[in-house]
Amino acid sequence: MQLAVKTNELIKSFNGLKAVNHLNLEVPVGAIYGFLGPNGSGKTTTLKMLTGMTEPTAGSIEIMGEPMVFGKQKSHDNIGFLPDVPGFYDWMNAQEFLVLCGSLFHIPKAVLSTRVTGLLKVVGLSKSAKKKIGTFSRGMKQRLGIAQALINNPDIIFLDEPVSALDPQGRKEVMDIIHGLKGKVTVFFSTHILSDVERICDRVIIINEGAAVLEDTIENIKAMSETHAIEIEADVAVLNKIEALLQDIEHVMNIKTNHQTMVVTVDDLDVSRKHIYRILHEHDMMVKKIMVKEPTLEDIYMKVVNHHG
Repeated sequence: MQLAVKTNELIKSFNGLKAVNHLNLEVPVGAIYGFLGPNGSGKTTTLKMLTGMTEPTAGSIEIMGEPMVFGKQKSHDNIGFLPDVPGFYDWMNAQEFLVLCGSLFHIPKAVLSTRVTGLLKVVGLSKSAKKKIGTFSRGMKQRLGIAQALINNPDIIFLDEPVSALDPQGRKEVMDIIHGLKGKVTVFFSTHILSDVERICDRVIIINEGAAVLEDTIENIKAMSETHAIEIEADVAVLNKIEALLQDIEHVMNIKTNHQTMVVTVDDLDVSRKHIYRILHEHDMMVKKIMVKEPTLEDIYMKVVNHHG
C-alpha cells in the first residue's frame, strides 16, 4: 500500500505540554481520510505540522514518500491546504484570486487559465467567476477555498474543519465536492462533525488529547461495537408486557421505552433476536415493527473519547 502521509512518533509540545503525543499516521494514497477529535484535541496543530507550517518537537513526517521539512518550499509543492478560517481578498473576483494563487506556484499562464476554469467548475462557481468574493456566502467561500487548495494540482489536500461554520445546505455542497475528489487526490480532513465523516470517508482516525485512540475503516469501527440494539414498535400495553418478559433474559443489557418505541440493548444479537421472536410468538403479541439498529460512529466515538479522556 502506497502512503500519502506517514508520521512516526510525532510530538508537538508547548511549554512542556504535549498538544500532539506520539502520533503515528498512515494515510493510503487516494483515500478520503477523516481526522476526528473533540475541539482542543490537537487536530489543527497536527495539520500545521503536516503542511510544514509548524516544526514538530520530535518525530518525522513523510508526504508521498518524501520527508516534510519545516521551512523548505519544495516540501510544499505537492500539497494543498485549506485552513479553518481561510483568508480572501474581498475586492477580487473568484477567477482573479485563483490566478493569483496559481502564480505563487509559478504555473505557466496557459496552463493556469485552463486550470482555473476547470476548478471553478469542480466547485460549482463557474457562474460566479467574475463576482467579487466579498459578495460570496460562507459556503461559496469554502468552495473557493477548496479550489485554491487544488490550484497546484497537489497529490494530497489538507482541509481543517471545512464545514464547521456552514449551514446544512452549504455543508452538503462542500461535502459533495470533497466526495467527488475521491480517487483523484488524497483528502485528509479534520472535523468534529461525525455524520460528514460517516458519509464520505474510507478511513478515520480518532484522536483525543493529542494521541490516537482509534484508527480503522468505518465498517470495521462499526463492527467493533460489542453492543447492539433491537428496536421494537408496538402499542404501549404490548411493550409493557414485552419489557416484563425480557427483564431476566441473558444478554439483555438495557431496555428503554419511549411512547410506542422500545430499544433493547444486547450483547449477543443472534441469541437475543431468537429470544425476542420466541416471546412474541409464544404470547401471540403483535408488533408494528422490529429492527436491528446499527451502531453509529457517534456511539463508538463517544465511547472511545470518554474512555481515554
